[in-house]
Amino acid sequence: MSTLTSALATALPIEAVRVGVDASSWREALIAAGELLESSGCVTSEYTEQMVAAVESLGPYIVVAPGIALGHARPGPAVLKTGLSLAVLAAPVEFGHDSNDPVRLVLGLSAVDHDSHVGLMAQLAGLLAERAVVESLTSASTASAARAILVGS
Repeated sequence: MSTLTSALATALPIEAVRVGVDASSWREALIAAGELLESSGCVTSEYTEQMVAAVESLGPYIVVAPGIALGHARPGPAVLKTGLSLAVLAAPVEFGHDSNDPVRLVLGLSAVDHDSHVGLMAQLAGLLAERAVVESLTSASTASAARAILVGS
């Protein structure tokens, strides 16, 4: 396992992955990803609130590719450790993005500082740039299957 693959596996524990998430709005979808970060010990509930507030004030900039949102907020006291979460939505939701809606995959990212997660994000971006990976994630039937697509085991 390469160092980056190992870093991704560490950042995305099984407790931070859920498939079949019911969400009727972008807010519910983002809260689901935040709650997964909370349950894996990466952030406090304040961080989830900050992720929602960022979209409320800045718009749907977190919809980074067709069907994919990457929720995050600034590093701060609400971040306990760098980590990732993945909420695979049961049905797509609109975030209000001109070209990348609707969203089925909502990732949450917490970072303890501005630099420590750069390699992790580069690896994740490479994986999510592959259409087959995105399609496999959206059709994954279990959290274990979805996680294995990203971390390899």
